Amino acid sequence: MEIKATQVKELRELSGVGMMECKKALVESSGDIQKALDLLRSNSALKAEKKSGRVAADGLLVSIVTDSYVTLVEINSETDFAAKDKQFLDFCELVCDKIQSNLFKNVEELSSILESDRQKLVQSIGENIQIRRLISSQFDDLNQMGLYVHSDNKLAAFSILRLPNADLARDISMHISAMNPLAISKDDIEQSIIEREKTIFEKQLADSDKPKEIQEKIIDGKLNKFFNENCLLGQSFVKDPDKSIDDLLKEQDNEILSFHRFKVGDGIDTATKDFAEEVAEQLK
Repeated sequence: MEIKATQVKELRELSGVGMMECKKALVESSGDIQKALDLLRSNSALKAEKKSGRVAADGLLVSIVTDSYVTLVEINSETDFAAKDKQFLDFCELVCDKIQSNLFKNVEELSSILESDRQKLVQSIGENIQIRRLISSQFDDLNQMGLYVHSDNKLAAFSILRLPNADLARDISMHISAMNPLAISKDDIEQSIIEREKTIFEKQLADSDKPKEIQEKIIDGKLNKFFNENCLLGQSFVKDPDKSIDDLLKEQDNEILSFHRFKVGDGIDTATKDFAEEVAEQLK
């Protein structure tokens, strides 16, 4: 039977799926819009499941700040091109709406609510889309929360100070975004990380003819340098390298209680493919 353009348009608006997929579903459903929609939804879930195995290491960060909590979410796509798509941006707005009205403690809770919307987006864009991670922190009227989001929405950090000081909190959050500290102080660094660094330093001195006590002092010096470079309080402030973050906080008689930093794609292993492989994958 003949499928009219108006039918294809109507099904596309209902499903968000491409025109060729809509026409194919209408042909298989003999022009029945509802049956075609059911077919597309079924296929969408299957295709979304297949695409979920592909690496999604690009995307955007979304964030909200309320009177009592801050939430940061990473939403991944496979390419930066998809992350600029209006449908992807609309999905990000939907995520913002959800975290604005609800305090989510984990990403699984948020993802379950938006799963059907995510699958629809996967089918429409043709890429693996994932809500990868979420962090929320609560604060009260006595504290100060500072949020910094980079202009490309791919890097962000927030910090919570013991006492109100909006400018200081934002400066520290900007610093955290740039310098990526592991922890607030050396007391907060996992012992396994310290042991790993110590082992590396010991191996570097394995062939040294220096006395053991001298080697131990050298290792202590290297560890102290590691702590200063990787602990927030010991780092040089990006806006004034002559002072440390610890100095900055003491000047303002303040204290940092916690911080979190997200960078899109951090920790995701990406395999390099040649152009032919990418084309072949897209055709599957």
